[in-house]
Amino acid sequence: MAGNRKNELRALFSGNVAPVAPAPAAEANAATSAEVTALTPATPPADTPRAASGAIKAMGLSLGSITREAEEARSLREVLHQGERVVELDPDLVDASFVGDRLTDGELDDPDFLALGDSIRENGQQSPILVRPHPEKQGRYQTAYGHRRLNAVRSLGIKVKAIVRSLSDDELVLAQGKENAERRNLSFIERALFASALAERGFDRKVIGDALAVQKSELSRLIQVADSVPLAIARAIGPAPKVGRERWMAIGGLLEDDPALQKAEEEIGLRRFLEADSDRRFQLVFARLSRTDSQDPAKSEVLTDENGRAFAKLKRDGKSARIEFSPDVSPAFVDAAIELLAKHHAAFVAARRS
Repeated sequence: MAGNRKNELRALFSGNVAPVAPAPAAEANAATSAEVTALTPATPPADTPRAASGAIKAMGLSLGSITREAEEARSLREVLHQGERVVELDPDLVDASFVGDRLTDGELDDPDFLALGDSIRENGQQSPILVRPHPEKQGRYQTAYGHRRLNAVRSLGIKVKAIVRSLSDDELVLAQGKENAERRNLSFIERALFASALAERGFDRKVIGDALAVQKSELSRLIQVADSVPLAIARAIGPAPKVGRERWMAIGGLLEDDPALQKAEEEIGLRRFLEADSDRRFQLVFARLSRTDSQDPAKSEVLTDENGRAFAKLKRDGKSARIEFSPDVSPAFVDAAIELLAKHHAAFVAARRS
């Protein structure tokens, strides 16, 4: 039997060894051998070149989806084992949790969200979401976990598979935190804002710590950062997944006075900020706050291209501003820039009048 399995596995990876037929032994052993043989690719002729690398590559590409499907199947088995029923609901009747935990805009800055939508479109929703009857709105539901799956299903115009369970607020928060830890971890600032929102709602610190799987000292730091960074600025920057605790604490320290807040608000309104990804947005605000007036009395701002090369300086002095191009900038570019500014100014003035 060991020899049979060895040959079968060798055939699976190399594609040129014929599987050995199962010996007429016990029925269970024959069934197992037949299942393995059914998964073995057909044996090519003896003179066919080896195709080991292609088979291994194909297996590698599918490994991620196999792992995800196994996790979803495990979750579903747990549900069925508990005797709960999976039902289909109209997504328009399902509201989000009473406390948000993510800063991503799925369709814009979360590539995993798009992949999730494609997977559900092709294979259906494999893992149900968890909801509770809405505590305040008759006939509606409130999500404990599965917000991204809910949004993906809603975008496809189909019903969402869900488990309906009676949950207290504490139980909902714990389920929400557990789901985040198992699927896609929240970034530091998302965890900080989640902790702060729960604290403001009066949740016990132990419940918040359990939901985020953090100790008391780390929970205090999370709430400290959330309190030091205005919510509007944090939401504008986004999750910034590469930015950790120390840098968020540093930017919180820079936002202690009104002039600093004004600088941050000016930065988040600039086009370069709006076009950047979340980590870059953090860096832009941090750099803006790190510059002091003593370093540049005229509030000079270096203008750089997409490769980071400086080509001009923007100097603001009260209500006036001027651009100084670097000496090595082509005169042709300066002429083109002036023409472009004139067109944009005319369009801006026209839009303000309409």
